[in-house]
Amino acid sequence: MMADAGGTFQTLPQSVLFCCDYNSVRSPMAEGIMKKLYGTRAYIQSVGVKNDLEIDGFAVAVCAEIGVELQRHRSRSFDEMEQWGDDLSSFDLVLALSPASQRRALDLTQFYHLDVEYWPIIDPTGLGEGREERLAHYRQARDQIVTRLTERFGPSQEEET
Repeated sequence: MMADAGGTFQTLPQSVLFCCDYNSVRSPMAEGIMKKLYGTRAYIQSVGVKNDLEIDGFAVAVCAEIGVELQRHRSRSFDEMEQWGDDLSSFDLVLALSPASQRRALDLTQFYHLDVEYWPIIDPTGLGEGREERLAHYRQARDQIVTRLTERFGPSQEEET
């Protein structure tokens, strides 16, 4: 529910797919955070353009700080998603967190009536020297995701109850 000029939010879609380059940092963080914020009010998944990396330990650590568990996340690509039974056309909204994933999502959805939005979330991989500085960059990405979600869909279900 994104706030418009009148301060109201856009309705939460029934299904949302987050995508990024490898489905190991930004998109699983966004999937986990959205599930925490909005619970079962929407079907939420994530995917990458490629799948050659496992879930990133720094992403797991910074999400655990806000009560989001990512350790069991299994990375997958767009191709694997369809092989595993998730049809891209069944999603109402695709939120691309990297330019490459936006291009891939637009290519794959050209024949579907499906909204694809680009959210420029910082890629924290490879940024910073030492553990604390690296964690600070991952926290920045995490916090950008939280901000975009609440700006787009409104307060979390926890805040509404």
